[in-house]
Amino acid sequence: MVIAISGIALAGVGILWSHERQREREQELLFAGDAYRKAIGSYYESSPGNKVYPKTLEELLLDKRFPFKKRHLRKLYADPMRPSAAWSLVKLQGNIIGVHSTSQATPIKQAHFGLAYESFAEAKQYSDWKFVYTPGQ
Repeated sequence: MVIAISGIALAGVGILWSHERQREREQELLFAGDAYRKAIGSYYESSPGNKVYPKTLEELLLDKRFPFKKRHLRKLYADPMRPSAAWSLVKLQGNIIGVHSTSQATPIKQAHFGLAYESFAEAKQYSDWKFVYTPGQ
């Protein structure tokens, strides 16, 4: 009897721990995605001459369009929902305008997003959380 009760209790704790870990990864996803969106915006807005988006994420680490070191992002962040997979890139005419996770899992967070991410409330999976920079945002 004690073993059965212990088993049920441990199963409940495991479920709670799993949900808590998923919530932590959601927060990491929101942080990393927003960092990419802001870095893409910084790259675009600081373009000398015509405004252009980066062609690779590495261009956000060291912008070689300037004679001095210009960094829009300190490091390339892994996708917290799928650390072994690369980010999926949102492109416009071959240039990167945003990123999103490739995870098909259902988000726990369904509300209370910031203005830039209001559409996330309607997302059915993490891959619907698209962190895209649009000029004037």
